[in-house]
Amino acid sequence: MFDYIKGELVSKNYPYCTVECNNIGYDIFVNSRTFSSLGELGDSIKIFLKLIHREDSMYLCGFNKKQDRVIFDILTTVSGVGVKVALSLLDEFNSNELIEAVIGENHKLISRTKGVGPKMAQKIVLELKDKLVKQNLSANVISSSSNNSAISNETLVQVQTILQSLGYSQNEYNKALQEAAENLKKDDEQELLKEALKILSVF
Repeated sequence: MFDYIKGELVSKNYPYCTVECNNIGYDIFVNSRTFSSLGELGDSIKIFLKLIHREDSMYLCGFNKKQDRVIFDILTTVSGVGVKVALSLLDEFNSNELIEAVIGENHKLISRTKGVGPKMAQKIVLELKDKLVKQNLSANVISSSSNNSAISNETLVQVQTILQSLGYSQNEYNKALQEAAENLKKDDEQELLKEALKILSVF
């Protein structure tokens, strides 16, 4: 229903901010990481939105980056992970750090998040990794031979699938993977993903 809002920041009262667009003020619920990066009152800002619909209420959650919202959506499909826990995870880690922790099966790191115990962290790793990597891949994989022979096609497939599941287009992730592969000297899935996400963040 909503993708993003772009307008004037007219109020900041954690955990809410108000953005005015076309003479309408929208109250948006944000975590502290997003709140701290909002800027000053009167600034023009853009926030990606997620409508949360409950039996007794509806409200908007806001995110700095589209990728954060994608990760939020995936997190809330994990049994036991609600809005507050998902936002807490995206407070403790940026989306790239969280993806790296999941792919690396570092549940101990994830469990340092407030409200996330060891069992929940393990469940997040198991279910989120499965959702990130076990997807149907329809696009063609770029050839490792055209970039860096150290990167195997299997690694490219895994990383491409993750980027695809995060909502990046084939054109976006292929360009990022080509550039990232050129910067790496070993076949390392986590390093390739980290480098590709770094490149995509400045596109």
